[in-house]
Amino acid sequence: MVLWYFWIYSFLGYLLERAFAAVTHAEHQGRRCFLLLPLCPVYGLGMLAVLALPPDWTEGGWLVISGGLAATAVEYAVHWAYETTLGIRFWDYANVPGNLRGRVCLPFTLAWGILTAAAVWWIQPWVERLASRIPPEATFFCLLLFAADALLSARFLWVTGDIEGLRSLS
Repeated sequence: MVLWYFWIYSFLGYLLERAFAAVTHAEHQGRRCFLLLPLCPVYGLGMLAVLALPPDWTEGGWLVISGGLAATAVEYAVHWAYETTLGIRFWDYANVPGNLRGRVCLPFTLAWGILTAAAVWWIQPWVERLASRIPPEATFFCLLLFAADALLSARFLWVTGDIEGLRSLS
């Protein structure tokens, strides 16, 4: 079920990215992730980190704080990994107040806290029900598809370093 949590939240993150880009009239309306599939893995990984928090850290308002910090830590790590392994930067918060090396920033940490708490309280019960109904064969097929996408996308970016080229493929 953890794989489905990852994929569902990655897909919801993709939708959130698209909505945010449309609302803010972003220069690049495409997503800021390395997959061709409509998934943003940083969101899936962020929610897995939040769901793995100790129970004491997820009670009441503590979830907003711990969820925001967990999601921000994942965002920093994913950005660092993209930059270190592929030599690319999908996002840059350098011009946003309270940023740390352009990888994370305080305004988004606050947003992640609110979003992760809302996800745990209202979306996770739905995600659990949905994930529990998916047959193993579908999970296996989706894992193969995801792995192929991740490998091909990573190879493309490693060889070309062309984020815009990847975006144009999707």
